Amino acid sequence: AIQLIDMRTHHGAHPRFGAVDVVPFTPVMGVTMNECVAIANAVGKAYGEMGIPVYLYEDACTKESRRNLAAVRKGQYEGFFEKIKDPEWKPDYGPAVMNEKSGCSAVGARVPLVAFNVNLDCSDKAVADAIARKVRNIGGGLHYVKAMGVKLEERNQVQVSMNLVNYEKSAVYQAFEMIKMEARRYGVNVVGSEVIGTVPMKALLMAAEYYLQIENFNLDEILEKRLLELEE
Repeated sequence: AIQLIDMRTHHGAHPRFGAVDVVPFTPVMGVTMNECVAIANAVGKAYGEMGIPVYLYEDACTKESRRNLAAVRKGQYEGFFEKIKDPEWKPDYGPAVMNEKSGCSAVGARVPLVAFNVNLDCSDKAVADAIARKVRNIGGGLHYVKAMGVKLEERNQVQVSMNLVNYEKSAVYQAFEMIKMEARRYGVNVVGSEVIGTVPMKALLMAAEYYLQIENFNLDEILEKRLLELEE
């Protein structure tokens, strides 16, 4: 990415401040959060030695003001030429000078993130933006949800694009239901959803438990999980 991407010519809809924008390490199986923090520091140090200003975030953060990725990345690539001069925003690793070609990088340790998007039968991005503001934490919505409106030009539709940074405390089904509820005030319906990247099995099982109203459900009732445990 550092070799091929030139941030001086990059434009897009998603917030970003570097070619290697964000690298999170998440504990899945057989590893602790503390070990992920150690890995984040090792990788951050290596990036810094390549001339990339690096900020540690979430559980790897060195200051509470840097825990939230959105706060770290605020200003984006264009704004960081001035932001990095502020002593409060001296990088954790690497030079305290903006890398013009590659920008900065955020490296962190956190619980698995769920990237979940909900599509609406509407082409007005302002509607998606308004719903996103109600759903996300910063607007008084779900505490562990970040959201923004996005226009899907090829479909002539809009979507509410979300990151659930702690799916156990702000569940997928909660975000989905809240979007449906807010969409009703605009006469808009949900027409589909999508998961971007990978998703923890538990996040989907929580949704199944909610919608099917399964009582006293637990992960040990999943056939594949039991078989995997027997193999081990």
